[in-house]
Amino acid sequence: MTRFNILCYDFCNPWKIAHFDEGVMPIIANGIEEEGMVHAVILAGGRGTRFWPLSRENCPKQMLHIVGEDTLLRQTIKRLNGFIPFDHIWIVTTDHLAQDIRFHLDFLGNDANKIHFIIEPSGRNTGPAVALAATILNQISPDSIMVVMPSDHIIRDTKAFQDKVHLAIEAAMQGYLVTFGIPPTRPETAYGYIRLGQPFRISTGEVFHAEGFFEKPELKTAEIFFHQGGYYWNSGIFVWRASKILHEIENHLPSLYEGLKHIEKLNDVRSETFRETYSSFENISIDHGVMEKSREVLVIPSDFGWSDLGNWTALSDVLERDEEGNIFRGEVLDVGSENSTVIGCDRVLATIGLKEMIVVDTPDATLISSKDMVHEVRKVVETLKRNHREEHRIHRTVERPWGSYTVLEKGDGYKIKKISLNPGAKLSLQLHRRRSEHWVILSGIAKVTTEDQTYFVHANQSTYIPVNTKHRLENPEKIPLHIIEVQNGDYVEEDDIERFDDEYGRT
Repeated sequence: MTRFNILCYDFCNPWKIAHFDEGVMPIIANGIEEEGMVHAVILAGGRGTRFWPLSRENCPKQMLHIVGEDTLLRQTIKRLNGFIPFDHIWIVTTDHLAQDIRFHLDFLGNDANKIHFIIEPSGRNTGPAVALAATILNQISPDSIMVVMPSDHIIRDTKAFQDKVHLAIEAAMQGYLVTFGIPPTRPETAYGYIRLGQPFRISTGEVFHAEGFFEKPELKTAEIFFHQGGYYWNSGIFVWRASKILHEIENHLPSLYEGLKHIEKLNDVRSETFRETYSSFENISIDHGVMEKSREVLVIPSDFGWSDLGNWTALSDVLERDEEGNIFRGEVLDVGSENSTVIGCDRVLATIGLKEMIVVDTPDATLISSKDMVHEVRKVVETLKRNHREEHRIHRTVERPWGSYTVLEKGDGYKIKKISLNPGAKLSLQLHRRRSEHWVILSGIAKVTTEDQTYFVHANQSTYIPVNTKHRLENPEKIPLHIIEVQNGDYVEEDDIERFDDEYGRT
C-alpha cells in the first residue's frame, strides 16, 4: 500500500504533512458506490470587499450570517450532510484566514476537525486554487472526483442540489468537466452565461454539451440571452476527476501546470520556494483559464434555488421584501422608502424617503450607496487600505475560540478592550514585547498566571501585567468572564504577541 505526502494544513500541528493511504474504500453517494472517491473542495478565500462594511478582510462574506440561521460557509458544509463525509471535505483558503475559519467551524461539532485545509500562500484566484487541490487529490487517487464549490452561495433546495451533483458525478466519471447552469429569471449583467449545445446521452437526467461561455454581458446582450432562451447563468460549481482537470490545465494553462509539478516535487509547504512559486502564478479564474477553452464541458440545467450573493443588491433575490420593496434588518425606523435595503446594528437607524438605496450600518463604519453604484464599494475598501485604516480589515468585535473582544477606544500609545471569556476557557500563555496590560474585572472570577505565580481576581478588582512578562488569563467559572483591558506602549497591535502554550494550536 503506497503512502502519499499531501501538502495541507493540520491545525493541531501546523505545517504537519498529512498522510493518506492508497486504496481507501470509495464513498457512497445517494446509495450508489462511485468509482474512485468523491471529495468536496470548498473555495473559501475572499478579501471581504463586496459586502463591506459587514464583511472585512479577516471576516469575508462566507463567515457572515446573511441569509438563514447560519453563516454561508457552515451552510455550504451542512449542505453536504449525508452525501460527502467531513473527512472528504477540503477547504482551500489563504494563510491569514485559515485559523479563523477553523475556529469558525467548531460550531459544527467535533466532526468538523476531520475537515482538511489546503493553504494558499497568497490568493491567486480560482485557477491556481483548484489546481493545487487537484494536485493533492490526484496524489490520493487519479480517480478522485472533485465537487468544487464556492463557500458563499445560497442554495435553498438541498435535496435538488444533491440530486444534480449525483448526476454530475456520473457524467464526470465518463471523463468530462461538468458544471451547473441556472435558468435565468431576468436579464442579468452580474452573472456569466453558458449556452447549451447538443444533449449528452446519459440515462439518469438531462445533460447537455456546453456550446459557449459568455462573461458578464451588457444589459442589451443579457436581454437577448434571456428572451432567446438556451442561455443559463454560470453557477461556478464544478464536478470532475482530479486527473481530468489537471490534464486540461496542462493543455490550457501550461505554465501553471509546470509550476504545480515543481511544487509537487518540493513536498514542503514551509519552504520559501513553495511560496514564491505559488505567488508567481497568473491570477486567473478556472472559468477563464479552462472552462471557456475546453471542448469537453457538460452542463446540467439546475433549479435548486441558487444565488451567488454577488453584492448588496442580490439580497433582493433571497430576503423577503415589504410591500414597497424594502428590506429592513436591525433597529431600523423608516418613513416612506421604496426598493431600498437598510441593515442596522444595535443602535437606531432612521431613514426617510429613500429610493433604490443601500444603507449598511456597523459600529465603526456605515455604507450609503445607490443600488446602481454599490458595486463600487471595492474602491472604498481600497482607499481604506491605502490610508492604513483598520476598517477594511477587522471589526471592532472579534470572535476568538475562547470568546471575543471589542475595541472600545484606541489612541496614540494605548488601546482599551472589553474581553469576554467563555466558561472554562483560557487565553494562551503569552507575553508582549512592547506593551503592558491592566485588567479590571467587571463580572466573574479571573484566574491569572504571571511568570511562576497564579492568583484569582474578583469583580471590582484589577491586576497589572508588565511588559515582557509571561501571563495567562483563564475563566475557571461556569459563567462568562468580562474584563476591561487597558494596553499601554509604543505599539499596541495584535501581532505583538509571543505564545508559549495554547489550547488552540496557535503556538
